[in-house]
Amino acid sequence: MALYPRIMAVLAAVALTSTMAAPAFAQRTSPQDPNQPEVHEGSTGRTSRGRQPRAARAPSDAEVRATVQGYLTALGNTCQLTEAKLLGQAPDKTSAYEVACATGPGYIVLSTTPPQATDCLVLANSAANARARDPQADVGTVCAMPANDNGPAVFEAYAREAGMDCVIDGAGIVGAAADGAIVYEIGCTNADGARIQKSASGWTRSSCFELASINAACKFTTPAEQAATLKSWLTGSEAAACDVQQARFMGQNANGVFYEATCAGADGVIVRFNAEKAVAQVYPCATAQQIGGGCKLTTTPPAAAPQA
Repeated sequence: MALYPRIMAVLAAVALTSTMAAPAFAQRTSPQDPNQPEVHEGSTGRTSRGRQPRAARAPSDAEVRATVQGYLTALGNTCQLTEAKLLGQAPDKTSAYEVACATGPGYIVLSTTPPQATDCLVLANSAANARARDPQADVGTVCAMPANDNGPAVFEAYAREAGMDCVIDGAGIVGAAADGAIVYEIGCTNADGARIQKSASGWTRSSCFELASINAACKFTTPAEQAATLKSWLTGSEAAACDVQQARFMGQNANGVFYEATCAGADGVIVRFNAEKAVAQVYPCATAQQIGGGCKLTTTPPAAAPQA
């Protein structure tokens, strides 16, 4: 999934800073040419040799923090600022800053009107994708503060906020939704993973089971982990003896959610779950042709022809 155009525009703007040299706030003045004529200053009799304008003073750390905090506040960003660094200034006078936050990702902040902030995880993902296409690619500005090398901790925090309580064994950015929300994938050890995204109303989650049904593959979830997940849901039911080898999400309706399972050494089944993920009904594949089109993972023999 490609990143949402608004985010790509921000990344393009940030890339301007990749051409910056040292911040243009304290330009060095060259020594006075001894051959330059003296300049007399009024009636005092003092002379100077073509005095250069005084160099601009570089902003202090406190001034940088105050400036960046103003931009974050204007954006409604809740980052609790712990560190801020001026990276430089582009030819159009747009300044770029890197900031670290007490929790969550850090940001590259641009002093545009209005200001823009792109989180460090998005920038790192964009850079990784560009290098995968071309190892020599110029990826522009990325976050460099040690405090912003915190991807695993941020992903885990997001997963917990989204209601995932598994042991996380992989995570990353997938892209962006139509509304601009960043979509993350979370992988779980021996369990089905999910894609999550945050909106104004909170986090939403789409399981990798559901995504597979629309041909959207999860990078951090394996078929074996999905089979283990479905088997765990069958505990205590009439299908508990099924040693699930393959699992498939079929869909849902007003009656519940339907999954298909193949069973080692036994006939496959379709299982209907209620809203609490409790088994409501089990349908053997041999007689389940009318349930969502029947079993797809299990091959069932055709019904015997009636005796003459």
